Amino acid sequence: MIVVSDTSAITSLLQIGRVDLLPSLYSGVIIPEAVARELKRNHPILPDFIKTVMVVNTSIVAKFSGELDLGEAEAIALMIEGKGDLLLMDERAGRRLARREGVPLIGLLGVLTEAKQRGLITSLRNELDQLETVAGFRLSAELKRRVLQTAGES
Repeated sequence: MIVVSDTSAITSLLQIGRVDLLPSLYSGVIIPEAVARELKRNHPILPDFIKTVMVVNTSIVAKFSGELDLGEAEAIALMIEGKGDLLLMDERAGRRLARREGVPLIGLLGVLTEAKQRGLITSLRNELDQLETVAGFRLSAELKRRVLQTAGES
């Protein structure tokens, strides 16, 4: 399964030292050019498994650019073009638009839950704590409780 990602998910995984989970879970990780530019501002060297792909149909990006930032619009455009199987995105507006377009989604919490289920991480709670304290990822207490319960860590 090939995942197309926007900026924030990869940034958060890089910040907590868990970007290695992506190639363990997915056969490919691709990002659009706008996301590559955004990532390289703070992470000049990206992992080799992340491939940058150019959006072909720029009219899709133009259509979405009024609602989303360029990286999110390009990531959804790559999915619509059939470049990936699953969109990795956490931003509410981007997820709403992706759903409207019929794009299959996963968020960072879904990735970490899947990693826990596959035995790639031992404690989802520890990873969520790292996301909150190191990456500044905001989780409501209720969402955290539900995710931990799903992973059997309630």
